Amino acid sequence: MLKNMFFTGIVAAGAVMAMAQPNIAHAANAVAACENNESAILVDVSGFKARTGTVRVQLYRADNDYLEKRKWLERIDVPVSRAGSTKVCLPVKTPGNYVVSVRHDLNGNGKSDRSDGGGLSGNPDMKLMDFISKRKPRLNQVSFAVGSTTKHLPVTLNYVRGLSFQPVN
Repeated sequence: MLKNMFFTGIVAAGAVMAMAQPNIAHAANAVAACENNESAILVDVSGFKARTGTVRVQLYRADNDYLEKRKWLERIDVPVSRAGSTKVCLPVKTPGNYVVSVRHDLNGNGKSDRSDGGGLSGNPDMKLMDFISKRKPRLNQVSFAVGSTTKHLPVTLNYVRGLSFQPVN
């Protein structure tokens, strides 16, 4: 089932949800937005600790509610690519300022575990204490503008290593 969700290596928002029926037409339309350089975000997730589990990408408006539970505009879970980065295409309904969060669910259990990785748009430096105390990075560090063309957005994953939260390499 998941194999059919990929179209030229890009997965579209809403196309794959855990145990959900795929929406191939939506996937093709969203991928077309990125391929045709329309208003969309192409998230390029790299720095995987392991090639297991799933990647969750969530899109938020760049306002006071960013990163708050259930305040996301789009959310998608996709399998980790077997090699290279995992690319996710998120169509954007209106140009504006946004924030993207990414979580690598290493064991694919659907829960946040200490072994999971994460990242944000803008790739801000995060400390382990920021996550423990649930402190958000400053909005100007993680927000970005999307206009009428596709915004390419690299996100490098970070993992807990001792008392720090950093990329694998």
